[in-house]
Amino acid sequence: MSKIYSFPPLAAKSADKLILGSIPGEESLRQQQYYAHPRNMFWKIMGTIFDFDPAIQYEDRISKLLENRIALWDTVHNCHRPGSMDSDIRQEEPNDFETFFKEYSGIKRVFFNGQTAHRLFMKHTRTMKLPDVEFHVLPSTSPANASVSFAAKAEAWKTIKLPDQLKRDC
Repeated sequence: MSKIYSFPPLAAKSADKLILGSIPGEESLRQQQYYAHPRNMFWKIMGTIFDFDPAIQYEDRISKLLENRIALWDTVHNCHRPGSMDSDIRQEEPNDFETFFKEYSGIKRVFFNGQTAHRLFMKHTRTMKLPDVEFHVLPSTSPANASVSFAAKAEAWKTIKLPDQLKRDC
């Protein structure tokens, strides 16, 4: 089993929110695009919340996130994982969040795309010096999280548009 690597962060200096997944799945790695699996609801949810067509070109979808001051990245820098299931992530190494938060110091809220992204972030950042930011765990947009409806996921993800609440959900 070979090692897989996450993508570089997509962020602008104006970012005040960060969405963290775990690590890209096979289809995302193949296409070199965040959330590329056709059944992943991420782009459909973002389009609903920020009023854009999720079928627009990938670069345009990224621009829409950046326009809304959202950065996009993953918790895991590299790992061993057969397939795309988060439960199969092994020997993971985290991304460098200390450097990231220094470079993007305007980020005040972090939104985890699912429990695994949150769990791995907390596991690997315990000893890191991180800024005081809000953490929010949201339902995974992955097709593996099929027990939660699109409507329920979209409603939960609307939190991303609310003003800072100066607290942590986790």
